[in-house]
Amino acid sequence: MSQALRMDSDKVSPKIKAPYDVQAVRKRFPALRRMENGMPVAFLDGPGGSQVADTAIEAMANYLIRGSANVHGVFSTSVETDELLLRARAAMADFLGGRPDEVAFGANMTTLNFALARAMARDWREGDEVVVTEMDHRANVDPWISAIEDKGGTVRWIRVDRERLTLDLSDLTSIIGPKTKLVAVGLASNVIGTINDVRTIADAAHSVGAYVVVDAVHAAPHMFVDRDALGADAILFSPYKAFGPHLGVLSVKADLYDRLQTYKVLPQLEERPDKIETGTLNHEGIAGAEGAVKFIASLGEGETTRDKIRSAMEKIEEHENPLAQWVRARLKAIPGFTVYAASDDVKKTPTIAWRVKGMAPRDVCLHALKKAIYIASGDFYATTLAMILGIRASGSWVRAGLAPYTTREEVELLVESMEELAV
Repeated sequence: MSQALRMDSDKVSPKIKAPYDVQAVRKRFPALRRMENGMPVAFLDGPGGSQVADTAIEAMANYLIRGSANVHGVFSTSVETDELLLRARAAMADFLGGRPDEVAFGANMTTLNFALARAMARDWREGDEVVVTEMDHRANVDPWISAIEDKGGTVRWIRVDRERLTLDLSDLTSIIGPKTKLVAVGLASNVIGTINDVRTIADAAHSVGAYVVVDAVHAAPHMFVDRDALGADAILFSPYKAFGPHLGVLSVKADLYDRLQTYKVLPQLEERPDKIETGTLNHEGIAGAEGAVKFIASLGEGETTRDKIRSAMEKIEEHENPLAQWVRARLKAIPGFTVYAASDDVKKTPTIAWRVKGMAPRDVCLHALKKAIYIASGDFYATTLAMILGIRASGSWVRAGLAPYTTREEVELLVESMEELAV
């Protein structure tokens, strides 16, 4: 590695106290021991799914080892499953904000959002409108398009400023109006990392009596999330993006939850949160989700779990963001590279998207793989954004994402690998 690269990288991590011991954190993730072609793997594919923390793995294994059961029985394993669900709902409430009885679990975020959209749309009528954004993952777009089109309504879009790579909020009052029933927005882009001004959008929606559904799947592993402070009536999350197993989480404010007429089987409970949880839940996955929250909380300090989570997320930001800023700057300096990112004054997650002139994004990933670097290519379901930027037909983006366990050496290795592709 060049001396210049090392000097520049030192600017990323000045000689100050680190927010936490990264090597100690890495020991909490068994997958980080993986080798490929004699080299340790650099897992920089976190936006597609993080590695799983030891507390999550142990919680899943312990649930299965001790004996699994369905709920509401009188015998011990059933009682323990009921208790698990209560603890896990409390853990998710600590993580996202809100109350435990407002938390529902499902197969994944997309499935839960389709169920939510179908329930919310029951009293929509022809001429009603929903608002979605051009930046969002389609999991918070298509459920709402399907729901409103079934009712003969209209979809309206919050556009992306193609130069700034932020949402254009200059014309909200003409997009969100008296006919708006719902506004769906992502807290952060899962490709370019832009953190959106959700509160401004939510205030505009609430001023006309519309509900707000926020996709926090990408943002939640990288920043402290407060459902109510964001102005969200419902918020969605996936623990597998934040050190847990594949699972979906939905937190809905009680007043909306109680109004929902969900699609369900006859014997299913009418009360929240059960009313939207169809079928038998993934109990071992729910145990793992609780374990993932325990891992995050273990990085922070405070009197309550919520306090510890806030503290931990501040530390995670302090670790990840300077590294991501350095990677963006280095990639921008490589001839033939185009980095897709908002300006430095715009808050972002540590997710970096780029293209290399004359190379398919998949081939860039294959090149990185020579150094056991795991990065991904595609549109990552941010399909609309890729289309309006004119890159979807040619493979969309290369994407790397940092995590609490990412080291400076790994991002240096990534940049070194990319410099080999300079045009």
